[in-house]
Amino acid sequence: MAAVHSLIPARFLTLTAHLVIVITIFWSRESNVLACLPLDFTQEEFNSKDTELVVALSVTLGLFAVELSGFFSGVSMFNSSQSLLSLAAHCSASVCLSFFVFQKWECWTYWFIFAFCSALPALVEVFLFIAVFGLKRKPL
Repeated sequence: MAAVHSLIPARFLTLTAHLVIVITIFWSRESNVLACLPLDFTQEEFNSKDTELVVALSVTLGLFAVELSGFFSGVSMFNSSQSLLSLAAHCSASVCLSFFVFQKWECWTYWFIFAFCSALPALVEVFLFIAVFGLKRKPL
């Protein structure tokens, strides 16, 4: 039982770190958008890539809302499986997104980071919501 309680602050810190990095990318996305474009690009291409990155970051923030609501409501706070999955995913996302910002990776790499590190834990969180509130079952 002590291991579950030590996962709670670690999970919260990795969620917060991932959230801070996503907000930082929002603020400095112009340099990442420029890294996605060829040397001779048009304004239309820039706007297209910028919109793509804004959509990806916005969906990520929406998934943070889902995951944080499950965490703070207690649905998954004491679930060790979800805590370990979330901890691993958000820790990996924090490291990968740091490289995304500093080394100016291509924009398509964000979608891989998004799928494995944001969408997967949020999807499991939604299943826990359904199990707890919809089926009235205790989370495993």
